[in-house]
Amino acid sequence: MQAPARPRRSALYMPASNARAVEKARALPCDVVILDLEDAVAPEMKPQARAAAVAAVKAGGFGRREVAIRVNGLGTRWGADDLASAAEAGPDAIVVPKVNSAADVAAYDAALKAAPAKTLLWAMIETCPAMFALAEIGAAASATRLAGFVMGVNDLAKEMKARQTPGREAFLPFLSLSVAAARAHGLVILDGVHNEIDDLAALEAICRQGADFGFDGKSLIHPSHLQICNRAFAPPPDEVAWAGAVVAAFANPENEGKGALRVNGRLAEHLHLAEAQRLLALAAAIEAAEAPA
Repeated sequence: MQAPARPRRSALYMPASNARAVEKARALPCDVVILDLEDAVAPEMKPQARAAAVAAVKAGGFGRREVAIRVNGLGTRWGADDLASAAEAGPDAIVVPKVNSAADVAAYDAALKAAPAKTLLWAMIETCPAMFALAEIGAAASATRLAGFVMGVNDLAKEMKARQTPGREAFLPFLSLSVAAARAHGLVILDGVHNEIDDLAALEAICRQGADFGFDGKSLIHPSHLQICNRAFAPPPDEVAWAGAVVAAFANPENEGKGALRVNGRLAEHLHLAEAQRLLALAAAIEAAEAPA
């Protein structure tokens, strides 16, 4: 059974050690808040950040937003404690870094056995070994709570010693393969962050590229990126209109039994009907999420 549509256009990292930022996140127009214990937190602040993330999840107040905690890896001195605390807090998702294999997924899943069933596992895809194990990592979803991929292009660029050009040419094969692996196993997939905080034109181009690739949304590092990101990863109005026309055409009794139709000058087959239904459900979910309280 297909899960209900849920917008995940924008996933905003917030350092859990920054109480003011976390409080601000409760009112920002993001679909996901990721309370970060990893890259955004200095080593000496990690225990305090962990306690703050747990307290924030338990306090709630994030409204319709999903709340995730990004932990430090199991190979670090903070990882085991992060995972135990995050599992006890029970956020919507726990984001784990540098997943290289299905064995890594299994290890993180075992560390989260005390978490409530609703708490999902999202794997960061950000290493060279992961690029050659995408299908294996995705397939681990069948036996674990794995439910999503989050791209980490910064770490991947560091490992590859590749330049991050405006068009992301060095990473295009890996981005498309990651989307394909996610879709093959029914996973959510989020694009990586945009580093140039003030270059909003570049951000818009990257967001549209990610949407064209099929990403559900994008992880972000600054609230000023939210409006552009939300717009780019929402179904365009013309696509929503065509989706409505496709659904209406197939529902018309005159077209019963037909496998292909002409809708507004375009070919529509049953595969287009399924995608049209998905788009309409997502558009409705976004409209509901953005409706005044």
